[in-house]
Parts: sequence; structure tokens; C-alpha cells
Amino acid sequence: MDYYSKEISKLIEALASLPGIGAKSAQRLAFHILNMPNDQVEALSGAILHARQNVKYCKVCFTLTDEEVCPICRDSARDHSTIMVVENTRDLAAYEKTQKFAGVYHVLHGAISPMLGIGPGDIRLKELIRRLEGEVREVIIATNSSLEGETTAMYISKLIKPTGIKVTRIASGVPVGGDLEYIDEVTLLRALEGRTEL
Repeated sequence: MDYYSKEISKLIEALASLPGIGAKSAQRLAFHILNMPNDQVEALSGAILHARQNVKYCKVCFTLTDEEVCPICRDSARDHSTIMVVENTRDLAAYEKTQKFAGVYHVLHGAISPMLGIGPGDIRLKELIRRLEGEVREVIIATNSSLEGETTAMYISKLIKPTGIKVTRIASGVPVGGDLEYIDEVTLLRALEGRTEL
């Protein structure tokens, strides 16, 4: 039995399809949106559409940005010879919050997962290898401490080691199975400082 009209149910269903939003949260958000002034609703929907239409991948590191090259890659003060490899843009943001990493990043947009049918060709590995043709001295692998993250780290290590470039892995300050975006800055900083060579 439907408790709400078709339009309200459709809005709740759309919001519930977002990651991390359950049925109750979707319902709460839907009623909040329905009670917002029209100009705020238009601003919200406009921001979503505008972001979806204008956000793209940085041509260098593949993070999400609204410019051809993101501000981190454009920053000449950063150490472009040290690349930290992360699974997604949220992980990059988590490390940027520490304000202690002065290098640049490479965003894979995933991790190798044979169980899910995600192989090396499905993430941004070719682009990473291409970047190593420059003046790169160290690659820090900062994938999650999950089975997929560890598999990806080992794969990257085996690809890069023959080039003579130093390959390190963030230390175990990050709990096994933990997602980087949910870990506090101090733990992330300890993990970065205690990284080990692979």
C-alpha cells in the first residue's frame, strides 16, 4: 500500500537510490526538499545538473575537476616527482586534509577485483605507467587495505619495480578493510609517514 502520492514516492525512490541513503533518510530528505522554497530547490537541482555537465577528469591525474588540469597538478610548488596512487577522488581529498603531502596524485577510479570482473584494464593503470616516463622518483601506493586494494597495490608494484622507480606502500595505520575517506587525518598522516618500500 502506498502511503504517499505518486510524485512523493518517485522522489523518495530517487533519493533512496543514492549510496548511503536508506529508505528513512530518503523520506526525510524528500520532505525537506518539498518544504524548501522554490528558489532553493531550483538552486539545488541546478547545482546537481551543472556539476554533472561540467565536472570531468583531470587530464594528468584523473581526479574529478571542472578544469582541464586540476589545481593540484597545476601547482608548480608541489613535488611532481612523487606520485601518490589512490582509488578515488574522496581518498585524494582525505590526504589533502592532512596538509602534509606535497607531491601529486594519480586516481585509479577503482581497484582490481576479479570477483567483480574488474581487471587492470578497467582502472587508470595505463595512464599511470605513461606518467612514469617523466621525472618520477617515487610512487606511493595508497589504495585501501582491503583485499582489492592489496591486490591492486601488488599489481602496481610488480609493474613499476622493473623501471627502477622507488615504490612504497602506506603504512598500516589504516585499518584493514577501512576506507580512506572515513579515516581521521592523524591516522592518515601516520600511515603516510610510516610507508614501506614494496
